[in-house]
Amino acid sequence: MVTRHYAQRDYPFVFTNGVQASYVEVDVDTGFVRLLRHWVVEDCGRVLNPMLVDEQIRGAVVQGIGGVLYEECLYDDHGLMRNGSMADYLVPMAFEMPDIEVAHIETPTRTSQLGAKGAGEAGTAGAPAAVLNAINDALRPFGAHVSEQPVTPEKVLRALGRI
Repeated sequence: MVTRHYAQRDYPFVFTNGVQASYVEVDVDTGFVRLLRHWVVEDCGRVLNPMLVDEQIRGAVVQGIGGVLYEECLYDDHGLMRNGSMADYLVPMAFEMPDIEVAHIETPTRTSQLGAKGAGEAGTAGAPAAVLNAINDALRPFGAHVSEQPVTPEKVLRALGRI
């Protein structure tokens, strides 16, 4: 039997970092938000397999977009979940997703021999903020602002004072 342990010495954890931007179109008559483009520049340390990392980041961005635009647990007056199946619970589909352009900056971490960090976390964390900021930028000329997720057409129309 062989056992090996590894404990990082420089930091208690290794984290990625990056920046994201989203380009959206908001229909002020219907409240519908359409994603047009999304950009990600990610520093996940040394990129070992660029195609795999790009798709992992795209998947994480789609998960983040789901949180900001679609996913919500709805309950009735008795505390029962109204959308407890995948037939009722909204998740992003390929048709709703924009082109997601991914670029990398490689800053290898000193805490591992590979120099790799995580690749999916920043996509999930950054996408909601990028999309929400883009929506609010589009609504700014109308004096409107939304802050509650998911950003549904009803919430956009309410912010615009249409309902």
